[in-house]
Amino acid sequence: MLEITAAQRRSLRARAHALKPVVSISQNGLTESVLKEIGVCLDSHELIKIRVYNDDREEREHLIAAICEQLGAAPVQHIGKLLVVWRPAPEDKAAPGSRPTPHRRAEPRRSKRSFQQ
Repeated sequence: MLEITAAQRRSLRARAHALKPVVSISQNGLTESVLKEIGVCLDSHELIKIRVYNDDREEREHLIAAICEQLGAAPVQHIGKLLVVWRPAPEDKAAPGSRPTPHRRAEPRRSKRSFQQ
């Protein structure tokens, strides 16, 4: 499990405020497929919200601890039925299917008509 400082946690909570939950954990609990989906979302977004459909607070605490332990992530926040988890993206591995961004021109292209006027 990653350890983060209080300042990092505060900054991550602020960034997570506008996020919507990307993964839901329901009656089946933390299955392998749910854990795999959380890992995929962490790889692409770094900071995610997870909605847990469970009324037991202690169970939600165990879920966030298990997620962070198994995926090497840091728990950011547990508020109500929402869990916020962060894991930095690996620097050496590019996102699958991504291409390098092309360099943009400094100025927009001008057509011949704009010079003739």
